[in-house]
Amino acid sequence: MTRVSPTPRWWAGAARTAAGLSLLAVTALWAGGAGTGWGPAGRLAALWSADLMLIQVVLMARIPLVERSFGQDTLTRWHRWIGFASFHLMLVHVVLATVAAGDDPLRQFARFLAHYPGMLPATAATAAVVTVAVSSVRRVRRRLRYESWHLLHLYAYLGVGLALPHELWAGGDFVDHPVARAYWWSLYAVAAGSVLVFRLGMPLWRTARHRLVVDHVVPEAHGLVSVYLRGRRLDRLPVRAGQFFVWRFLDGPGWSRGNPFSLSGPPRADQLRITVKGLGDGSARVARLAPGTRALIEGPYGRLTAESYRGGPVTMLACGVGITPLLALLWDLPYGNGQATLIYRARHSREVAFLDELEWLAGQRGVRLVPLIGPRARPGSWLSAEFADYTDAEALRELSPDIAGHDLYVCGPDQWTDAVRAAARAAGVPAAQVHQERFGW
Repeated sequence: MTRVSPTPRWWAGAARTAAGLSLLAVTALWAGGAGTGWGPAGRLAALWSADLMLIQVVLMARIPLVERSFGQDTLTRWHRWIGFASFHLMLVHVVLATVAAGDDPLRQFARFLAHYPGMLPATAATAAVVTVAVSSVRRVRRRLRYESWHLLHLYAYLGVGLALPHELWAGGDFVDHPVARAYWWSLYAVAAGSVLVFRLGMPLWRTARHRLVVDHVVPEAHGLVSVYLRGRRLDRLPVRAGQFFVWRFLDGPGWSRGNPFSLSGPPRADQLRITVKGLGDGSARVARLAPGTRALIEGPYGRLTAESYRGGPVTMLACGVGITPLLALLWDLPYGNGQATLIYRARHSREVAFLDELEWLAGQRGVRLVPLIGPRARPGSWLSAEFADYTDAEALRELSPDIAGHDLYVCGPDQWTDAVRAAARAAGVPAAQVHQERFGW
């Protein structure tokens, strides 16, 4: 496969600095003609809200350097925080602008709609952003299918677009100040360009270049199937073991909704393999894919790769379908014979997948396999019931001696991953040595 250059370490710091400077620049430009009172304060809230929303768009535009510098876990967390901050600042803007007018709030709001330029699309933008914010609340999000949540989340782009006319026609920073106007146009251009290039252009180009199609589908375990794909010039695809793509299979209605699936084997010049658990509509239909079905790809994403490996002993902890990227890494990492431990958690023995490959790795590369099968030891624990007499940290030290000196790779559901991370900290593993990929959304 194409060799992927390591990500420069300074890039993450530069990206954080750029985001902070953006907010400072917006504040400085506002201060030049701010005035006093509720109105200018509301305008600053609106500017901060717009700036944070554009930063949010850039963070999730799938820019390769951003992805590799921070990882999807960190970007998703920041995306959530920044999104809610932008949403609340937008509400502050609406309230302060109405209060500043000094009239009955409902009457003043009606006057805004009737007489202020761009207010109708701005109101629609507010409704779109409210829809996204409500669907992102954890309690609501857990009740939605992934496909439905993802579709609703696209309204964020609609909100950004509909807010622009209001800023252009009514915003003093656009109308009265050429420097501020140029600055804001640049921000919008960067955000829109990032989406067009990295969310649309690059996936379409890679799909057309590599022409991936389904070769065959193989059942692996209860509710788990592997899809083998063939394509053209796969040796030029810049992908590492442990990464994932967003997949869209052209097999009928619903093809437009993408799903993230990790590679479950090392990428080869003639073949890719993904392994999928039937959880939602999109993943369940994968088991029925016919040979020759075309695939649209977006990616690769994720930094659960050999780039983070320091060398020496390694311990991997997988839960359920979390085995997929870790199996690919077991094939790929250059650990010595007997230096790798895989702790594999499953509720039932029928859910354990890839036994033939794992046994080959155990025999040929000395991988130590530790299955944890059965019900949980206790609520909130990552262990199986056979370790109910151990604390989470004690069991980790028992299962992987000298764990504090190992690189840890963890993949599984959110709560399980959090429990493993807490146990690793308690067992003395430095945070820099813990590498993870989450399946939560």
